[in-house]
Amino acid sequence: MLSIQDHGAKLCDGLTRREALRVGGIGLGGLSLSNLLRNRALANPATTSNISGFGKAKSIIVFGLVGGLPQHESWDPKPDAPEEIRGEFGTTSTKTPGFQIGELMPKTAQLTDKIAVLRSVVTNDNAHSSSGYQMLTGIEHSPLNRESALPGPPNDYPSLAAVIRALREDKGLPSSVVIPEHIWNDGNKPWPGQDAGFIGRAHDPWLIKCYPNENRFDVPGMTLAEELTQLRVNNRQSLLSQINQTQNTLAESEAVQTFNIHSQKAYSLLGSGAARDAFDLSQESDQTRERYGEGRFAQSCLLARRLVEAEVSLVQINWTRVVDDRKFENQGGWDTHKKHSQSLKEHLMPSMDQTFSALVEDLDQRGLLDETLVIMFSEFGHTPKFNGNAGRDHWGNVFSVALAGGGVQGGAVHGVTDKQAAFPIEGAVRPRDLLATVYHLMGYPPHTEVYDPVNRPIQISRGEVIQEIL
Repeated sequence: MLSIQDHGAKLCDGLTRREALRVGGIGLGGLSLSNLLRNRALANPATTSNISGFGKAKSIIVFGLVGGLPQHESWDPKPDAPEEIRGEFGTTSTKTPGFQIGELMPKTAQLTDKIAVLRSVVTNDNAHSSSGYQMLTGIEHSPLNRESALPGPPNDYPSLAAVIRALREDKGLPSSVVIPEHIWNDGNKPWPGQDAGFIGRAHDPWLIKCYPNENRFDVPGMTLAEELTQLRVNNRQSLLSQINQTQNTLAESEAVQTFNIHSQKAYSLLGSGAARDAFDLSQESDQTRERYGEGRFAQSCLLARRLVEAEVSLVQINWTRVVDDRKFENQGGWDTHKKHSQSLKEHLMPSMDQTFSALVEDLDQRGLLDETLVIMFSEFGHTPKFNGNAGRDHWGNVFSVALAGGGVQGGAVHGVTDKQAAFPIEGAVRPRDLLATVYHLMGYPPHTEVYDPVNRPIQISRGEVIQEIL
C-alpha cells in the first residue's frame, strides 16, 4: 500500500506584504510568483549570482544512504594506513587521473568525470538524528549528539525538500517528493528536519510510502477504487464544495485550508494520466529495471528518474532497511556497528555501486544529467578504527559527499583529510555550505527568503557556495 501526504505551496523572496497579496490574487491570471521573483532578480544585479553553475539544475535527486556511508571504503580510502584503519579493501583507479576510490565501487569509478567529491564534510555530531537534521537543513541541532531526537522546536528548521517546495510551484505532481519511506531510528522514531517545520505544513514534501520493487502502487487520489465511478467521484466533490460553503468560520482556519488544498490536489491527480504514468514502472523495460537493481531502494531510484521527467523539482530516496536480520547484518543498512567489511562486500557497496552508476548513466543518456543534480547523501561517516565487533561506529568529524550533474565540475575533488580520514586538513565544508551550493545550482542565492505562516522572512541558507566544485 502506498500513501501520500500533501499540502499546497507559496513563496515570497523579499516581497512586501502588498506584493505578496497581489501575486496571490493574480496568480491564476498568468503571473506566477516564481516568474515575478525571477524578473526582480534579473532587474536587480545585487541579487543575481555571477558564480559558475547558477541555475543549471532544474531538478535534484537526493540519493540518501542514511546510516552512514564509510569514507574509508568509498570516496576517501587510505591505502597507506595500517589495516586496522584502511580496512581489508584496496582501491581502484577512476576515470579521473590520479583519483583513487574504494575497490568496491568499480562501476562508479568509470563515471568520475561526471562527479564532484567533497572529502571534508563536517557536522561534529555523531548521532543519526541530530547530525541528520544538520545535513537535511543546514542548521546545527540543539544540542549536538542527541540520538532519537524527535521533530519539533527548537529544531524545527525546514528541510531542503521543504524549501524547494516553497520555492517551486507544483506542476501537477508536488514539486518535492520523498520515497519510499521517511527516515527513522529504532522504534520508528522519525528524524527531525524532514518536513517544512516553522515555515508551515503547506510546504511539506509529499512522503510516498511505496514498494516499487513489488509494483505496489495504490496512490490515493491517483486511481479509482473498484466500487467508484467517475460520476460518484464528481458527486462527492460537489458535496465537499457544498459543505465548505456552509463552514465559513472553519474555513478560515489554517488546518482546514490545508485540508482543502490536500483534497483539491487529490481530485486533480485523480484525472491526471500524466501523474499516474509517472508511477507506472511497468512502462520501463525489463533491461532497465534490472540495470538499476531489484531492491526497494534501487527501484525507487528508477522511479525518481521518472518523477524528474514528470517535472518534479526534488526527489529524495531514503535507503531502507531489510527486516530479516538473518539475511543481512545491521538490518541491511549502513549503520555497520558489527561485521562492517562483510556487510559492505556482501550487500551494501555492490548494491549502491550498481544503482548509483545506473542512475547517473541513465540520466546522462537521456540528456537529463546536465539539468539534474544528484547528491549522494549521508548523515555522517564512520570511525577510523574498528570496534570489538569488527564494525565501524558513527563519525561526524569528517566524511565524504558526492554530487553529479546539474552544474558541478566533473572530476573535481575538494578537501583533504589526515592520514586516517579522521579529521579535515583543508577544504572543510559544513552542511550549510553544501545546501547553499545546492540552492545556487537551482538558481537561488543563499540570501533568498521564504516566509513563514505569519509572514516572517526566513533566509534559505546561512552557508557559502562551494565554488571549487562548480
